[in-house]
Amino acid sequence: MAQMDMELKKAFTEMQINKLETTKKINMIDMKCDMVKTGKHKYQLTEKGTSNLSDDTRVYQSVGRMFLLTDVQNMRDDLKAKQEKCDKAIELLEKKKEFLQKSLKDQEDGLRELVQQRKEADVAAK
Repeated sequence: MAQMDMELKKAFTEMQINKLETTKKINMIDMKCDMVKTGKHKYQLTEKGTSNLSDDTRVYQSVGRMFLLTDVQNMRDDLKAKQEKCDKAIELLEKKKEFLQKSLKDQEDGLRELVQQRKEADVAAK
């Protein structure tokens, strides 16, 4: 019986540690997702702001620490590509978050099952 209590205590401790780590990972994913959404919004605003420019207008595009002279169409294509990249990143982060939540729930269910077995064993022993 003491062996079972130690096993249960160990399972609870592991569950608590894993829950803390998973919660931190989920929070980090949420922050990353917010950052990517902010970047996507910035690209959308830039595209909206340049939508009234004619196609032959030459604009400067930021590349690292410098600016390159380019035409509006190239800049719009680049902005659309960046928005698509952000969409894919958001989708990937959401999948990771769902996986972490599912694994945490599975572990909680396993722990509940262990507690239930412990209760059944106690009832059978009496």
